[in-house]
Amino acid sequence: MKKKKTKIRGQVALHILFLLMTIAYIVPFLLMISVSFTDETALIVNGYKLIPSKFSTEAYEMVFNDPTQILNSYRTTIIFSAISTFLAVLIMGVMAYPMSRPGYRHNRFISLYVLFTMLFSAGMVPSYLLIVKYLHLNNTMWVYILPGLVSAYNLIVIRTNYKSLPSELIEAAKIDGAGELYICFKIVMPLSKPVLASIGFLFLVGKWNNWMTSMLYITKPSLYSLQYLLQKILQEAEFLKQMAQSGILEAGEVFPTESYRYAMALVAAGPVLCVFPFFQKYFAKGLTLGGVKG
Repeated sequence: MKKKKTKIRGQVALHILFLLMTIAYIVPFLLMISVSFTDETALIVNGYKLIPSKFSTEAYEMVFNDPTQILNSYRTTIIFSAISTFLAVLIMGVMAYPMSRPGYRHNRFISLYVLFTMLFSAGMVPSYLLIVKYLHLNNTMWVYILPGLVSAYNLIVIRTNYKSLPSELIEAAKIDGAGELYICFKIVMPLSKPVLASIGFLFLVGKWNNWMTSMLYITKPSLYSLQYLLQKILQEAEFLKQMAQSGILEAGEVFPTESYRYAMALVAAGPVLCVFPFFQKYFAKGLTLGGVKG
């Protein structure tokens, strides 16, 4: 009975711990939503609250002041994020297969080459010259997609996962007459779906949050990424706030700077939050499987 009571107490303590951790994640998100719908003056006076002290949609009205531009940026970001994620998972998934086979004679050279790219890079200026002067990818959708398709770290994680698969399975497929491409696409990659989905989701989030590419290589407003557009809008709001404080604009006018930040955060993160549940069942399992062996 004592052991049973101790076990029950341990389970209760564990549930309370996880409940507190869940609250610690949920409360900041609810606070962000509340602040984004709070009037700026009430926010200055009353501070941050879980329930808006004075409801206002002014921040969202400023974000969607030009709906054509922001919807166009949404479209651009969705297109290059989806295409680059698909190509990255496909290329790294295929590339990791020969690297995981012990009989591949160029395995050592390719592994060292991939490791070298993870440790050393040319730098921003050579990369800029290569993309703009030689590849002419600036002001095109391809500048978002092609650079950075293969990540050395992700490739090593996928290769490690492939190595953990039973070699007897591949040998049996070869005995039945299956070729290498068939084994890769029909056997190895489907069995590695958790790690591929996890890496694909992380790659998707990285592409979705990308704003540096637009700043460096894009001058056409029609090709602005969502993050870069929101950053420009925030800079304009900060500029208007400074003008109001300096007395250039009408006195007493308050710009929703703080609520504006949180509204933009929700606008930018909303689609990724909607996509995450579809990857959640693969996420923990995929990262665990990818780190079993060295």
